[in-house]
Amino acid sequence: MASQDDVSQMASLLLGLTQPNTETIRHAEATLKPILKDPRCVPALFEIIKGRGNHADSVRHVATILLRKRIASHYGKFDKGQQVQLKSELLQVLASETERPVRGGVVGIVAVLAKQESEGWEGLWQFVAAAAGDTNAEARELAFWLLQETTETIGLHLQDQFTNMRDTLFAKGLQDPETVVQKATVKALGQLMSFLANEPDIQIFLGQLQLVLQVAVGRLQQENDEDTIATVLDVLYDLSYSPSVGPGQLKDMVQFALLCIQNSNIDITIRDSAALVIATLAEAKPKTFGKEDALVVTVLETLFTLIENSPESAAGALLESNPAWKEEEEDGDDDINDSPTETSMAQGTLDMLACELPKKYIFGPCMTRCMARLSNTQSASSRKAGIAGLGVIAEGCSEPLREHLTDLIPHVLAAAGDADAQVRECACFALGQISEHCQPEILGYSNQILPIVFSLLDDATMSVQATSCYVLEMFCERLEPEAVRPLLDPLVRKLAAMLEATTKRAVQEMAVAALAATAVAAEAEFTPYIGGIATLMNKFMGLQEEHLYSLRGRALECMGHMAIAVGKQTFRPYFTGTMQCACEGLATESTDLHEFAYAVFANLSKVMGEEFAPVLPELVPHLVKVIGANEGHMEKAEDTENSQFGSLDDSDDEDDENGAGYVLHVRTALLEAKKGAITAIGEMGLHSGSAFVPYLEQVMEVLCEAGRTHWHPIIKCEVAEALPSMITPSIIAYHNGEVNWQKGDANPDNNPLSQHTSGITAAVLTELVELMQEEEKETVGKACEGIQSVIELVGPHALSDKAPEILKCTHDLLIRKAPCQEIDDAFEQVAGGLGEDDDDNDHEVMMTAVCDLVAGFTRVMGIHFIQYLPDFLTAILAYAKSSRPVSDRSMAMGCVSELAQEMDVSSFWESQYKPAILQGLADPDDNVRRNAAFGCGVCCEKLGDKVVQDYPTLLQALSPLFSIKATNTESTAACRDNGVAAVSRMIMASTQNVPLAQVLAPLLQALPLQTDMTENETVYTCLLGLLQMNQPDLLSQSVELKRVFLEATADNSRVANEIKEKLKLASESMGWVA
Repeated sequence: MASQDDVSQMASLLLGLTQPNTETIRHAEATLKPILKDPRCVPALFEIIKGRGNHADSVRHVATILLRKRIASHYGKFDKGQQVQLKSELLQVLASETERPVRGGVVGIVAVLAKQESEGWEGLWQFVAAAAGDTNAEARELAFWLLQETTETIGLHLQDQFTNMRDTLFAKGLQDPETVVQKATVKALGQLMSFLANEPDIQIFLGQLQLVLQVAVGRLQQENDEDTIATVLDVLYDLSYSPSVGPGQLKDMVQFALLCIQNSNIDITIRDSAALVIATLAEAKPKTFGKEDALVVTVLETLFTLIENSPESAAGALLESNPAWKEEEEDGDDDINDSPTETSMAQGTLDMLACELPKKYIFGPCMTRCMARLSNTQSASSRKAGIAGLGVIAEGCSEPLREHLTDLIPHVLAAAGDADAQVRECACFALGQISEHCQPEILGYSNQILPIVFSLLDDATMSVQATSCYVLEMFCERLEPEAVRPLLDPLVRKLAAMLEATTKRAVQEMAVAALAATAVAAEAEFTPYIGGIATLMNKFMGLQEEHLYSLRGRALECMGHMAIAVGKQTFRPYFTGTMQCACEGLATESTDLHEFAYAVFANLSKVMGEEFAPVLPELVPHLVKVIGANEGHMEKAEDTENSQFGSLDDSDDEDDENGAGYVLHVRTALLEAKKGAITAIGEMGLHSGSAFVPYLEQVMEVLCEAGRTHWHPIIKCEVAEALPSMITPSIIAYHNGEVNWQKGDANPDNNPLSQHTSGITAAVLTELVELMQEEEKETVGKACEGIQSVIELVGPHALSDKAPEILKCTHDLLIRKAPCQEIDDAFEQVAGGLGEDDDDNDHEVMMTAVCDLVAGFTRVMGIHFIQYLPDFLTAILAYAKSSRPVSDRSMAMGCVSELAQEMDVSSFWESQYKPAILQGLADPDDNVRRNAAFGCGVCCEKLGDKVVQDYPTLLQALSPLFSIKATNTESTAACRDNGVAAVSRMIMASTQNVPLAQVLAPLLQALPLQTDMTENETVYTCLLGLLQMNQPDLLSQSVELKRVFLEATADNSRVANEIKEKLKLASESMGWVA
């Protein structure tokens, strides 16, 4: 029992905390702080809480807040009897308290004490049960309020009561006739379900999810009760990753989320939370979700309808990501609204579905909706939604989109010429996305796309101009000079004119980026323009206003791209000025400018080579410091439940001293800058020559530390890319730039590596092997690429100590036993997503790097790899199954074909190679058939007489490739080219076993090759050999042979000059003159 003086003093101070005077509050807090450290504060506060009528309700409420903050640290200082009395009186207060804020505060105190009672608080649960059965609705509500606040205690200590609680409390509460009780039950049960989401016990309560959703639907339809809806959506989000959630629950969850999304009367942030539930379910349970065909269709229709009916720009995903555009659109408006919109919500969800759901389930329904809306001539908003949807799914569905470009491009180009500005804007957005994600296939349409995009630069709508610049940036980066040549001059002039005419910073930035990409595409042909464009860029690079730093950085970036385009000699006059500007950017506090500077350092080191060495002493220490810096900092976690009077928290709490209650805040901009610094230092190591050797030790130390300990995969990926470059300076310094190694020669007596190169190689491989075992697939893929580049650079001796470990890691990846796969697969298996549906898996880019590494093993290890070949071959061919995605099948056929080039695979011909090749040649996809044809030719070439008995079967399987029209897509033309090369190899391997009278006519008709110029040597060597033999079947085709030779030796032919000379000599000997 507290003394009256203590109670009076406490009440007076608490009254001070309720006053609207800051000085009074500060004085009260300062006086209270030492008092609250004394256990005697507990009875004093409690007397005030009980003193209804004696103390103002506001004072009593403050007392509950402070007692909740301090009770945990003082409770153990009371004896057992005092503790029992305190608990008993708390429950009495709860039973009688009528003031809701005070009652809520006492509930919080009870929840804190429930955690302290390690042996349980039987009286509390009896109180809850009695209150839940009370005839008074407020009492029943109080029961569930208590259950909600004591969720953690219940979840950890009352598992044996779960079934009883479900049946006697929650089931009745959800069906209570009073709305207030239903809402309290939903919150209590929802919080418990969230707490148990990843525990087996969640199964006990999942059966009540339907009841919860029924209550929530009622609240949505009757009163738009946003508080309850938000609570339920939070629960659904927490359940999304629960392995116990099956198809039935997933369907219910998605359908409820759709109701929320479709309801325009509730707040957009709540609708966005509902969209997040759908997106998260797609990420967590892609196969289960994808198989619900009708559900997928309903979701897509909802999303497309939102985009269609919203007046906002559907290209906003692009424009809104540009800070300059957002700032200028707000036009100085201080009331900045970062809330989601219907369009951004729909597009974000659609993007997630396209990226996460297996393509066999999502692509067709998406395309149906895109095409139906694109063909709606009566509704511009419908066409806007169709073309915007196509752009949104381009990343996630890039693989199937590549296969349908021939059909899609006319629709996209038609939209680019639409009378409606929003449709044109979205067409540019879609073209940019397709250009970015459907490389290299999209490049085959450059003669159709570039003129239209060029005309859109003059569009009357500023946003269309901006998005057309974006298309140019995405499209031109990988174009060859001949593709951009016809429009180069007017394109450069128009972009330069845009830069000088517009004051809209976002358009300027996009135009600069488009110029940079145009320069990269034009290569040396950009030389005449560099002076004028450099003058423009210098003006921007001198900008000092902080809000213009992004434009300054873009100009700096453009200079780096122009350097790549025109080369060292042409760019040399601009090198010093560009470097000076980049270094000046480092002196600012703008991480954006730092990032742009690092990108320029990377590009200029690549261009200038050893001439870059003089700046290494200044730059390397700076970059090392950036890479080693910590881009995160700890901050006190906000107490969202009880954030009032934070200075009166228990400052003696041991958890605070140990760092608990703090959260890590990551400065994303610094993370990107660190990534750029790693890229720059990798390029410097690769291109600066032996001058980089003195820095290797400190650079390796910081790279290895980042690779081992950094938490973010983008940093680990960048480390994996940079590490192999550290070997190059040593090779230049100690091996005159090249290690002379022999395939398969790992004899220690023949080791060509210097001690220095051996040491750096071992260190690099050690780190890369560690990165191969990371949990992020992108990191693993980069590590595989790094190992391949190292062993092909240094040779077999690089693997002397590491081969077993690297080979095991690689094989684990092929059979999906690596850490990065086991986590996903284990989750899918628990969720019912694996097993028979394993073939639903989409192609993983990482696996291409894995297969390339296997091919690298054979090129380096030679005969030493033969002992591993059976296991690797079986694992790789599993990806060639007809049920696998196209990219998997193509990857597998390409890989086993490369193995056949390097190894004697005769032992595997009959059992594995022949069936795989025949299956590949019959595949509906051109890329698979192309690789199968290559493998067929290579096997015949390498295995000789061992496979001649199968020539008739192989020729029959190859014959359909010769009927492909060369005017079709690049992949179909390449397929035919590889068919021609395969037959050529068969002829050279065993001429007498090929029916030349039947084969030569279609072979000659398929020449010259259209796409795969690497096979020219094979094909023409074959023909020249037959001609030298005076082979009669070939001579009977002299007219066609003459045409082939003359076309191959023409000035515009892409045949290599060495081959051309041989063909010219043969033509002269035959009397063929052009």
